[in-house]
Amino acid sequence: MEEENVGTVKQQLAELFKISLKDTLPEDITAEPLIEASGGKFGSDYQCNNAMSLWSRLKGKSSKFKGPPAVGQAIKASLPESEMIESTSVAGPGFVNIVLSKKWIAESIQNMLKKGIKIWAPRLNVKRAVVDFSSPNIAKEMHVGHLRSTIIGDTLARMLEFSNVEVLRRNHVGDWGTQFQYISSVLQFGMLIEYLFEEFPNWEEIGEQAIGDLQVFYKKSKQRFDEDPDFKEKAQQAVVSLQGSKDENDRYRKAWTKICEISRKEFQQVYERLKVDLEERGESFYNPHIAGVLKGLEGLIEESQGAQVISIKGKNIPLIVVKSDGGYNYASTDLTALWYRLNIEKAEWIIYVTDVGQQMHFEMVFSAAKLAGWLPADEKLCPYPKTNHVGFGLVLGDDGKRFRTRSSEVVRLVDLLDEAKLRSKLALEERGRAAEWTEEELDETAEAVGYGAVKYADLKNNRLTNYTFSFDQMLSDKGNTAVYLLYAHARICSIIRKSGRDLEELKMTGTIVLDHVDERGLGLHLLQFAEVVEDACTNLLPNVLCEYLYNLSENFTKFYSNCQVVGSEEETSRLLLCEATAVVMRKCFHLLGIEPVYKL
Repeated sequence: MEEENVGTVKQQLAELFKISLKDTLPEDITAEPLIEASGGKFGSDYQCNNAMSLWSRLKGKSSKFKGPPAVGQAIKASLPESEMIESTSVAGPGFVNIVLSKKWIAESIQNMLKKGIKIWAPRLNVKRAVVDFSSPNIAKEMHVGHLRSTIIGDTLARMLEFSNVEVLRRNHVGDWGTQFQYISSVLQFGMLIEYLFEEFPNWEEIGEQAIGDLQVFYKKSKQRFDEDPDFKEKAQQAVVSLQGSKDENDRYRKAWTKICEISRKEFQQVYERLKVDLEERGESFYNPHIAGVLKGLEGLIEESQGAQVISIKGKNIPLIVVKSDGGYNYASTDLTALWYRLNIEKAEWIIYVTDVGQQMHFEMVFSAAKLAGWLPADEKLCPYPKTNHVGFGLVLGDDGKRFRTRSSEVVRLVDLLDEAKLRSKLALEERGRAAEWTEEELDETAEAVGYGAVKYADLKNNRLTNYTFSFDQMLSDKGNTAVYLLYAHARICSIIRKSGRDLEELKMTGTIVLDHVDERGLGLHLLQFAEVVEDACTNLLPNVLCEYLYNLSENFTKFYSNCQVVGSEEETSRLLLCEATAVVMRKCFHLLGIEPVYKL
């Protein structure tokens, strides 16, 4: 049975330095410990960096301190003894350097192996969060542009869930027409319904066969919409009929429901391939609440050029919540969704994962929510509930432009995944795996490696930047790629298998010893897993976890090159280090939505 998590190394050190700071400082001065990993600087593992900032507050108040180094010495002298610390020293302007005990590092790793990696989960000050991600539009296939939102959102949700946060995964699909407000008009939802009626008068009898390939159906209806004014007028009336319909048996409502149903099936197939869990809460879900929410905002809403708007300080344009024609838009739906998540779902942290182009829109929605009193005006005084927009850049082709097919069409996500799996399978066959493995093993491994390569190539980049999509690079077994990391994990599993030892027994009876410098280096890196996940969660940056995973693999390679495992006197200890590395790698893979492989 797994016990409650022990907190990060930084958190554990902070508890010790709280005592030291309290004993060091006058009663009228308080400070929270500033603990950071030092990366080997000054020969230490961690540093306490309070001395400089404290000196500016202590000057003239106490003759006890003559400068930052003296403050650092006093903090060091007041530090209580602890089994986790081997030594401390003061360097530069009062930095207190900390070297962790090898014995404590080893025991912490063994404890994780016995109790499970959950004891290394971060402790976040939030109980329930909403992560709003993916959010494709009904009647359109998911394309490469949806890839980033889907996998970034899934990884953020996974990291928060690992950190004991209840996560409401929300798919805010565009199923009510507002997704079209910034293109030709809101009519494009009506065009699909009207095209269905005209081309297939008996559509209810033949069902999904009438629509067939949804993307082809959309293109044909769009062409008709653009070329036929009479059809365009009918499409407009279809929208009016749909929005005014209250009867579930109304033919407009039934047609809309069928189109949504077909879209959902196609979306779900992609989500299942990517192993992404989502609960749909589309625009239509919030539509019945919009009028009531806007009524509650009457004190903030004013009229401007026939529209209903909320003025936001510091913005040149207002937030339009009701258009001049009386219709609702993105802002009215998003404000209502935010109200619902705060007041009905009781979320403390609401995270929106969309492209950076929507950043200003969400900033204005969040500002309106603060004006309404839904969110605290000052996050420093009251950190929760809070909202974040997680923006991301574009996926580019080799030409530096948006990634498209040779015919300049948007790349369908299913085609991209098929290609990744196919290339991965061909690479495995070239290695002779087809002769060694069953067809099922070959297929499952090709899928894990192919899909994992696509995900990792995206997630390893800072989400705010654009990145170039390249199958050749992402499926390479060299460098910072999923393939390289999956091979590294498979190699560790192979080492353990070839030893013939019972790892479960070794976990209970064996002892880890970190006498070699590379053993200690690997052990310390393993121990920093929790604070890396905490950092990635807090700053909403999955690439931080990717960097940690790659460095873990590099640390293991260095350890394995310099420390014989099987057949050495230290075999038991080193096998346990191998197992700990594999456990942490698997958890990293899980958080990134990548399936580990055990042989390659």
